[in-house]
Amino acid sequence: MIAMTKLSPERIEALRSKIRSVPDFPKPGILFRDISTLLADRDALREAMELLGEASSDWTFDKVVGIESRGFLIGPTLAYEEGAGFVLARKPGKLPARVERAEFKLEYGTDALEMHADAIRKGESCLIVDDLLATGGTAKAVGELVQRLGGTIVGFLFLVELKGLGGRKKLAPWPVRSIIPFD
Repeated sequence: MIAMTKLSPERIEALRSKIRSVPDFPKPGILFRDISTLLADRDALREAMELLGEASSDWTFDKVVGIESRGFLIGPTLAYEEGAGFVLARKPGKLPARVERAEFKLEYGTDALEMHADAIRKGESCLIVDDLLATGGTAKAVGELVQRLGGTIVGFLFLVELKGLGGRKKLAPWPVRSIIPFD
């Protein structure tokens, strides 16, 4: 979590209360934090986007890289507000041109993500965004893709962080910011 002048415990709790917790999804033993309920509430959505914008306001970046699929909801708004481009990090087989691929472990299996090989030019600075930081494997894989394409990472930004899963450590030494922590 980051220290911001407008970020009060009341604001965090108001947003946290809009997130639905779904037990045993996508498999038994997983407690899924569903942001669709927050996104459906126009005031909560506005508040969340304002806080994400504030959280990234001291970073300068050329591109925002959104991780499939909920990073696609956060990323374009941040890119637009900051005058940056937006890059998709997608599941395999979804992008039409030549791609770079990274495989990674999830807390409940394995997966892979791809980015267009020409999406980031050498030296471009990138902010990587997603809805949730859990173990950090997905975000780390995207960070590796950004670097492989020649980009530099200014930081990672998440709406929600599951602090007990240690994802922040996996992303070190890059800066990591989140808005709504869950223990």
